[in-house]
Amino acid sequence: MNRIIVILLAILFITGCEKFSSSTDNSENKSSTIKSYYTCSMHPQIKEKGPGKCPICHMNLTKVEVDEADEVKQADVKKKILWQCKDFPDVTSEVQDACPIDGTPMIQKPMANLGGIAIAKVKLRKSQLSHFNPAFFPASTMKMNKKIRLLGSVLQSEVKESNIPARIGGRIEKVYVVSTGSFVKSGDPVLDLYSPKLITAGEEYIIARKSAQNSNSKEFKDMLGQSIERLKLWGIKKFQYENWYKKGNVPKKITIYSPSTGIVRKRNAVVGKYFKEGQNFFELSDLSDVWVEMDVYEHDSALINLGQKVDLEFTALPGESLEGAIDFIDPVLNPTSRTLKIRTTVKNISGKLKPGMVADAKLEIHLEGHPLVVPRSAVIDTGKRKVVWIKVSKKQYQAKIVHTGYESEGYVEIKHGLMEGEEVVMDGNFLLDAQAQLFGGYEDMKNSGAGGHNH
Repeated sequence: MNRIIVILLAILFITGCEKFSSSTDNSENKSSTIKSYYTCSMHPQIKEKGPGKCPICHMNLTKVEVDEADEVKQADVKKKILWQCKDFPDVTSEVQDACPIDGTPMIQKPMANLGGIAIAKVKLRKSQLSHFNPAFFPASTMKMNKKIRLLGSVLQSEVKESNIPARIGGRIEKVYVVSTGSFVKSGDPVLDLYSPKLITAGEEYIIARKSAQNSNSKEFKDMLGQSIERLKLWGIKKFQYENWYKKGNVPKKITIYSPSTGIVRKRNAVVGKYFKEGQNFFELSDLSDVWVEMDVYEHDSALINLGQKVDLEFTALPGESLEGAIDFIDPVLNPTSRTLKIRTTVKNISGKLKPGMVADAKLEIHLEGHPLVVPRSAVIDTGKRKVVWIKVSKKQYQAKIVHTGYESEGYVEIKHGLMEGEEVVMDGNFLLDAQAQLFGGYEDMKNSGAGGHNH
């Protein structure tokens, strides 16, 4: 009996030793993967085996533990091959087939957004995970619409500018237009002109008309037609030379009427002044159509095209919205303001829009294709580069450099550096960035001889 008890005790002892040995081995294996070193929070390139002070700033070194068995791996994102129509790149398919629009063979869609190289790796400890609540967004393709707000001003339309010229030389005897800014309609009297040449032409008309009526010959009728044509070319109205014929004489002062409508921009006509043929009595601006000139910043200038619709609001017309189409784009960028001038023409039949008024313009642009996008908050822009943080696992994250395109409604186009489906950190990425900076997570900071933020 005693012998049996001894054998049982021996078996229990051996089993306990094996369990203890196995537990000890596991503990040793686990602890063997954890490496520790001492570093300076201000100079993360400093790594010492034991405690002490930083040789640069003489601060106390901080202990850091790294689990080498749990290395950060590249995010496993499946590369999906897509096919697209040659002339309609927005139409895609997962299998190679004929384009449903024009029937042409589909071509392979270029994989422009290849996964970028990780420049930083961060693994969070359990104590950090309890305080870290990030938000994620899978990099996705979408249609982007960009709204641009512009400041503009009302200008006189050069197309609507006109003149009242002297069609024949003479001296001004009277001016009916009071001052610049006066509104002149077509057919309004503008001045009285003394012109011996015009008076002679009027007398020739009277003689030619009387001769044509008396003789009824073709020669006199031709002379009459030439006289009438000459008077019309010199700006004389039909009712004027009809009155001359009725009265039998031509007045010494002949009234000149406006051939166009507009606001007097320049008043050259003065009583007693002589004008030669071709000189302008008045210069007019017709405000029935006005220009609205706007400034586009350089980073949006490539999106502007002729014919795009623009919505306009004016302080002078509260509650009203006008629509125009871009009909001019300045080919040269202003080197001082870094802006580009664009213009639209607006109807102003009521005359309420005056040159110099300020306009608030809105331009909505539909960007081509379906680019890869991430939220704006996911991109850390340091000025030298743009970084996004990628989720690899619950505890592990990577930083990648990305090249961005246009921004629209809170989203940023990613040109290079990400692949569709990768989960980016859009809330909490700055904490990861700070962790990488403090503990030398960035590759260029590890290789740099100087400390500090090397973004």
